[in-house]
Amino acid sequence: MINSSRLVNTFLDLVRIDSPAGGEKDAAEFVAAYLRALGLNPKTDKLHNVTATLPGKGEPFLVNAHLDSVAPCLGVKPRVAGEMIRSDGTTVLGADDRAGVAAILEALSVLSQDAPRAPHRPVEIVITTQEEIGLFGARAVDCARLKSKIGVCLDAYGKVGTLVTQSPTHDTLDVKITGKPAHSGIEPEKGVSAIVVAAQALAAMPLGRVDADTTANFGIVHGGIARNIVAPECTLQGEVRSQRVTKLVRQEKTILRALAHVAKQHGAQVEMRVTRMYNQFRFTRRDEVVRQVSLALGRIGCAVSLEASGGGSDANIFNAQGIAVVPVGVGFEKIHTTEEFMPIHELVKSAQLVVELARL
Repeated sequence: MINSSRLVNTFLDLVRIDSPAGGEKDAAEFVAAYLRALGLNPKTDKLHNVTATLPGKGEPFLVNAHLDSVAPCLGVKPRVAGEMIRSDGTTVLGADDRAGVAAILEALSVLSQDAPRAPHRPVEIVITTQEEIGLFGARAVDCARLKSKIGVCLDAYGKVGTLVTQSPTHDTLDVKITGKPAHSGIEPEKGVSAIVVAAQALAAMPLGRVDADTTANFGIVHGGIARNIVAPECTLQGEVRSQRVTKLVRQEKTILRALAHVAKQHGAQVEMRVTRMYNQFRFTRRDEVVRQVSLALGRIGCAVSLEASGGGSDANIFNAQGIAVVPVGVGFEKIHTTEEFMPIHELVKSAQLVVELARL
């Protein structure tokens, strides 16, 4: 049985540990110490990912969550008020995704205590770092050492019972536009403004929600060297996401054509670098991982809701490596804001889900 007091205290301990992306060492040490106290033999790599296995009988099952939080996440002061846990309003709470971590640790405590009378299958634990800035922790995990064929990522928005069965392919775009400098007050006609090229190209290309499957955005623009010099250079940082790779590629070609067309009109040069961040995945109710998670959710009285997501998670990395991992809702609310909160009953359900999955 889930010990809700212990679970809440574990969660509170975790969120009090500063754990920005790239600074998860102390949080990783907390998790490793917890696992050692349960008799496990955790391993920590150079990025402070923590992996371990709870022995059992049968086919292993993977459980995953991440340790890092978005800013502002330093000096979190959690407040428990009834059924809700919040920060003091000056920082995020960090339930994304310390709630997933805490739920996994509590489930492992229960499974370890009840093993003699309630057998379970092996559980492979993968607690990652640097998820929020590009899934870098998951990328560094040696998936060849993992034996699980299926698993769950406790890091999805929505109540416990939500399964993310679709996630897009995500590319980042880095654009450099090179123009020609000139004094803006004496001979501006001799210059080529890279900023003007960028502005006209951005105005000409489809951005935002391009279609039902595809989104595109440029979120960072840098250019110019002084107010009285025609800008010789401008850089753009953007992204394209799509549930369909063909549409993703089509959108990237459209963006490049718009940039090249305007640059040619002005006599500027354009370079665009495309970087694949992660690949899409897609599950249906017939897939074994969805079937098993749905069964476990039914055992704890949660209705199943299959959802598509426009974002990514560690699950994208594991799926690309041949491990069918579905993200599941943890129940946190208003994540990535200082109004973030965690309902305790959802935290308990998340731990119950992991226990039931292990006992299938």
